[in-house]
Amino acid sequence: MLERTFIHIPGVGPKSEKAIWNRGIESWDKFIQYPDTIFSSPKDSYIRQELMESKRHRHDIRFFRERLSSQDIWRVFGSFRQRAVYLDIETTGGYQGINDITVIGLYDGVQYYSFVNGRNLEDFESAISSYELVITFNGSTFDLPFIRKWFRHIDLPPAHIDLRFLLRRIGYSGGLKKIEKELGISRAHDISDLNGYDAVLLWKAHEWGDQEALDRLVEYNRADVVNLEPLMELCYEKMKAMVLSR
Repeated sequence: MLERTFIHIPGVGPKSEKAIWNRGIESWDKFIQYPDTIFSSPKDSYIRQELMESKRHRHDIRFFRERLSSQDIWRVFGSFRQRAVYLDIETTGGYQGINDITVIGLYDGVQYYSFVNGRNLEDFESAISSYELVITFNGSTFDLPFIRKWFRHIDLPPAHIDLRFLLRRIGYSGGLKKIEKELGISRAHDISDLNGYDAVLLWKAHEWGDQEALDRLVEYNRADVVNLEPLMELCYEKMKAMVLSR
């Protein structure tokens, strides 16, 4: 999808992009090699220059993060999915006036990593620096601001996709668990009915010495992040179909 994208070029909007596609020009290379005039000679020349610059920065996600809006950043997923990570945090939820991170979960498409307060939470900062794209559900308003407050000098991945808003665009609204059920994505039986408040109570039980409560909390967080992958894949394919059929 990225190499079929033209709206990252200043002056090229959805209508102009569609006009390019309607000519049968479905990639940067095809535009660069196109023998006829598409818009005008000066504009075509400018777009070709910008596309050559895009090709030079093909593997630099920052280049496209700066040129794509938050609504269109999903287009980088297919090209950068190998450098993407799914993230979700659990907190104390303001219980008794305390609002701390309890668990951070990361999933890179192969392995899940948990970072637990009081054990290895400080290792999260170096772990997250290995990725270039972070994918969350409601992370733009909750997870990422919380993390930035907790880790004052953290270097988060340069690009972020928030599935809450992307799912809404393809017709799914509400919380993560509600959407999972609508799409037939299941969780293990012992955590299937847990919610955010239960996660707070599990942490308190852990603080009181219940190791099984912590294990259950980590398993709950694991489901939160692992289940983001099929949601991201669904959104990517649906958004591609919507955009290309415009």
